[in-house]
Amino acid sequence: MDLGRLEYLQALVTEFQVTESSEAKEQVLANLANFAYDPKNYEYLRQLQVLDLFLDALTEDKETLVEFAIGGLCNLCLDKTNKDYILEANGVQPIINCLSSSNEETVMSAVTTLMYLTTPQSRPQITALPVVECMLRFSLSANRRLSNLAVVFLEDYCAPVQVEEARSLSKHSAVGIPLPKD
Repeated sequence: MDLGRLEYLQALVTEFQVTESSEAKEQVLANLANFAYDPKNYEYLRQLQVLDLFLDALTEDKETLVEFAIGGLCNLCLDKTNKDYILEANGVQPIINCLSSSNEETVMSAVTTLMYLTTPQSRPQITALPVVECMLRFSLSANRRLSNLAVVFLEDYCAPVQVEEARSLSKHSAVGIPLPKD
């Protein structure tokens, strides 16, 4: 049976919503994230509210669901309509929260997604001090992919004064907690 693209995607979304199996949910979310890679699917995915599904999945306890959701958002936000939707749906903060994940792919996708979502309006939130401090830490990572991506973020998306402020704060704090003043 040859289902059309929209019908097939609708079947995936329905399966995600009705299944009790966490393995099935992961598989479906991975498939939807892969379909989000193809611009031909953007309109269908918007119609089926898959952006909301991905945004909601960012708060799941199961790390693989978060990984696939942020991967899907990363694929979708290259499109201006999707980007605007994510920004208007207050998607930046849940994406920033993904930076603290222990899953490398989740963190890489979160950094990339934040870069794609940067606009003059979203820049203050995306380059807020805690994010810049986080990117400074990532830039020192032994993981070359992560450190290189963080350096690009710092150089291309942050003002030098922001980076300096974050650097000076980092020197005076232990794991992001300021030390007592003298």
